[in-house]
Amino acid sequence: MVCAMKKFIMYGAGNIGRGFIGQLFSESGYQVGFIDVNPELIDKLNRDREYPVEIVGDESQEIIVKNVYGIDGNDLEKVAEEIATCDIMATAVGVNALKHIARPIALGIERRFNLGRGPLDIIICENLIGADKYLKELIMQHIPHLKEKVEGNVGFVEASIGRMVPIMTEEKRRGNPLRVCVEPYCILPVDKIAFKGKIPEVKNLYPFAPFNLFIQRKLFIHNMSHALCAYLGYLKGYIYIYEAAGDTEIRLVAYKALYEMAAVLSSENGADIFPLMRHADNLLFRFENKALGDTIERVGRDTVRKLGPNDRLIGALKLCEKHGFSSNSLCIGIAAAMLFDADEASRALCSFVRENGVKQALSKYCGYSGQSAGLIERLYNMLKEGRQIGALLKFCNQFSQKEMIV
Repeated sequence: MVCAMKKFIMYGAGNIGRGFIGQLFSESGYQVGFIDVNPELIDKLNRDREYPVEIVGDESQEIIVKNVYGIDGNDLEKVAEEIATCDIMATAVGVNALKHIARPIALGIERRFNLGRGPLDIIICENLIGADKYLKELIMQHIPHLKEKVEGNVGFVEASIGRMVPIMTEEKRRGNPLRVCVEPYCILPVDKIAFKGKIPEVKNLYPFAPFNLFIQRKLFIHNMSHALCAYLGYLKGYIYIYEAAGDTEIRLVAYKALYEMAAVLSSENGADIFPLMRHADNLLFRFENKALGDTIERVGRDTVRKLGPNDRLIGALKLCEKHGFSSNSLCIGIAAAMLFDADEASRALCSFVRENGVKQALSKYCGYSGQSAGLIERLYNMLKEGRQIGALLKFCNQFSQKEMIV
């Protein structure tokens, strides 16, 4: 007797969906359906039923992800049917797009209940602390009458997305819009206690509890140091992240910030500091992967969001202050971010800083008026004057943080 292949639905056929999550589920024996509104991708998925993933590094390797198909995200009837009949699903659409997919998912959940299907677990692969609660609230707006059934039968499972996938250029695609280039790192930590059904046996899936440590590690170690390298690299005129990560001064600032955050997250979560430090060491090594070709502009853009009150830089700074740790390196990164004008949104922030000052920008855009505001202002002015990063480090080492508040 031949058993039917399990079905996994991936909401979002972008680089993370194809180059990370879809790959793992396909290699674990699932048929993978991608929901997307990009007709080119959907048509190509349905014609080829496979796509290439290039794992780039010192020795690149191409693998073919098989047993895949596409689902038109504009066809709500089809989307609802696929969600109603799948074994498990995930989202990787970007935080801003979650509000647009909430209703289709709600329709699928309702149909699933009507069919008498079992629990549905949704792995949420988005860069947002509290993404599980946020998506659940959006979905419940469409099916409030099913609140009790959703509570008991739908798992909103947070994930920590650590695999780096740069923007795919036409050169990288080499004529195939489905091709994705990724780094070798391929571990998918997920919130163990959030599942309502049986945790699936999937390659490199790492269920862990309590999961808050991994959410914070991704945002305040990985994303923080990535952004810090981008903003400091921009000031030095670099194009690629690997150039910034290999720069001695930038690397020193990044190391100091990473080790500060390892200590902070250890205290915050009661966790062993040494795995966090090993992860930090490995990150800078991964950032130096030239084959990824990841750019300063891509990593640094959308500065307003990345300087948000709870995001990678300001959120990390607040945690440092909460636990009484030094945050000078983070302050250097925040000051540099206020000089990053490589995209339109970031230029608007830079203009506001020039016209109104650093402290007002910190208050307006970052929701921050804490003890490091004066230091960030001093460091910003030094960078604006053309002072080198090494001079900023020396300046920070000369005084205690308290003495530098103005």
